[in-house]
Amino acid sequence: MSTLIQAIRGMNDILPEETPRWQQLEATLRDWLMAYGYQEIRTPIIEQASLFSRAIGEVTDIVEKEMYAFTDALNGEQLALRPEGTAACVRAVVQHNLLYQSARRLWYTGPMFRHERPQKGRYRQFHQVGIESLGYAEPEMDAEHIVMSADLWQRLGLSGIALELNTLGDSEARARHRIKLIAHLEAHVDQLDEEAHRRLHSNPLRILDSKNPALQSIIEAAPKLYNELDDRALQHFDTVQRILKAHHIDFRVNPRLVRGLDYYNYTVFEWVSDQLGAQGTICAGGRYDTLIEQIGGKPAPACGFAIGIERLLSLLESGGHPVANAGIDVYIVHQGSEAETYAWRVAQRFRQAGLSVIQHCGANNFKSQMKKADASGARFACIIGDQEAAIQQITLKALRTTAAQILCQPEQAVTLITSKGL
Repeated sequence: MSTLIQAIRGMNDILPEETPRWQQLEATLRDWLMAYGYQEIRTPIIEQASLFSRAIGEVTDIVEKEMYAFTDALNGEQLALRPEGTAACVRAVVQHNLLYQSARRLWYTGPMFRHERPQKGRYRQFHQVGIESLGYAEPEMDAEHIVMSADLWQRLGLSGIALELNTLGDSEARARHRIKLIAHLEAHVDQLDEEAHRRLHSNPLRILDSKNPALQSIIEAAPKLYNELDDRALQHFDTVQRILKAHHIDFRVNPRLVRGLDYYNYTVFEWVSDQLGAQGTICAGGRYDTLIEQIGGKPAPACGFAIGIERLLSLLESGGHPVANAGIDVYIVHQGSEAETYAWRVAQRFRQAGLSVIQHCGANNFKSQMKKADASGARFACIIGDQEAAIQQITLKALRTTAAQILCQPEQAVTLITSKGL
């Protein structure tokens, strides 16, 4: 007996009962992004593995432990399922010279892949909507990203999402800080855990993000990157904060917010919630002014952010926000050879008028068909027998109200259904 093949752990099916929630959120996201002038870009889910090691960093957890990388059996190329969207978007911008004439505001959505330990809010295939502004050096663009994300929470009716903010300065500031940070950590090397030992010389800044209680006193006493920032970085960060205050957006400056990707500089931010357990980050991003050059393009500033779709849906669900399900407008039941022929024509008329229609398939009697119509969730049943077919009319019955059924022409039925006259 064959064993049932199931989905890969951490890669989930989205069933028909769930898709209306996704569709409603996706529609809101598209309207929101259009309101801010962003254009959609679509990139492949498979890229050269070197794109991510060059962009994200070879010693990051994503590249070292989480990326789905493999060798193409046909030509030996090293490929990878995309673990995040920014590098792929920037690669497309560079390849197609999209910054030749002007800066760009772009967005994308789709699945990302990381080989992580699955848990609530963390999956091996997960979905993001990403926003990238390329060619903009001004701190006003950093602020726009935060302001527009705050606007999204309002559109969705969400509350209790807190903003954490930090600045990483430029590469020179981080290099100076790195020397001091390593010296501080080496002075406490016997107290470091295995993960901190691994990152000590490869990516020491990530140690500051450790949640290990035993390391907190060492981390608190560590040299502060903020003390290494030059006037330009400080002024950039001050401008971002000033704009946020002007928009009455509350935030907390968190000097330990460093993000897990090497390409960030200057502003970084996260929107977090305490309603989702350990995986509380809903939205995260920041500035990455060197990434375009790292990938092979001409130097150009950029910044962006991404929102986890599954986590956002979980937050909406935990907050009790209802999802409007448009459902089916009409279920057409019919019996008799003339009725069946006429039912096909009526179904097409309804669909051309913008209605959602299920036409019964099979030779069941009226009683059985009406049970199926009710179970479908349709708002109306359109009943057609040979008698209705002979006079080119239908019997329209409301399934969700107590209104009396009526005999009418299909065009009248469309008017009644769309105007909710029954």
